[in-house]
Amino acid sequence: MSRYILEGCVDSLASALNAFQGGANRLELCANLVIGGTTPSPALLDQVSSQVSIPIRVLIRPRFGDFLFNTEEVHQMEAEIRSLLPFGASGFVIGALTEDGSLDLDTLKRLIEAADGRPITLHRAFDMCRDPFQTLEDACALGIDTILTSGQQDSCLAGLPLIRQLNEQARDRIRIMCGAGVSPTVIQTILEEAPLSAFHMSGKHVVESHMRYRNPSVHMGLKEISEYELWRADEETFALAKKILEENL
Repeated sequence: MSRYILEGCVDSLASALNAFQGGANRLELCANLVIGGTTPSPALLDQVSSQVSIPIRVLIRPRFGDFLFNTEEVHQMEAEIRSLLPFGASGFVIGALTEDGSLDLDTLKRLIEAADGRPITLHRAFDMCRDPFQTLEDACALGIDTILTSGQQDSCLAGLPLIRQLNEQARDRIRIMCGAGVSPTVIQTILEEAPLSAFHMSGKHVVESHMRYRNPSVHMGLKEISEYELWRADEETFALAKKILEENL
C-alpha cells in the first residue's frame, strides 16, 4: 500500500486533469456526480486515461437510488465492467445490498469476476448497510482492497467515531477511505484524531455557464439544480490537500 491515497472523484476530463495536476494520486471516474455518480462512458474513460498517469478506478452504478439491484441491472453492470476494461480502467468501484441491508455477496462475486483481477473499492453502499462490522468482514473475504465510507453519516467528520472503529477492525487487511465532505481542512482535522491515510474528495468549485440566453421557464432535471452551474474539481484544493498529507504522513 502507498503511504497515502488522495483520490479525486471526477466526472469530466476537465475535473480529472485538475485533480491530477493538483496532486491526486488516484481517480474515481464516474458520470453525473451531482446525483452521487453513475457509470461513465468508455469514451470518457479513454479520454482521461490517455491524459493522466495515475490509477483510475471506475464507478459502476447503473442508476440513481438505492443499491438493491434486479437481475437486469446486475447483467448491465457486468457488461459495463467488461466494456470498460480495454479503455484504461485500473480498478472498479462497486456495491450492492440485499433487501435486509446485508452485502449482496452473489452480485459482488459476479462483478468481481467480470473485473478480471482489477482491484476493487466497495463504495458508499457500505454506508447504507445494516451491520458495518460484518460487512467489513464480508468485504475482506471477497478480496476487496478498499472501503469508501462516511461512517454511515452524511459527512465523514460526523461519522469519524465509526470510521475509527472500522480502521481498528481492518488491521491492514483492507483500507478504510474517508469520503463525504472531505476538504483540506477536514483532512487536517481527521489526521489529528485518527490514524487514517486514505481520502476521497471531489474538491469541487462551481463554474458559471457561458450561456447568455437562459430560459427561466424550463428545467431539464431537478429544479433544485441549475443547468447553468457546472461542477469542476479545483486544482488548488487538491494541491493543499496533498500538502497536508505530505506534511503529516
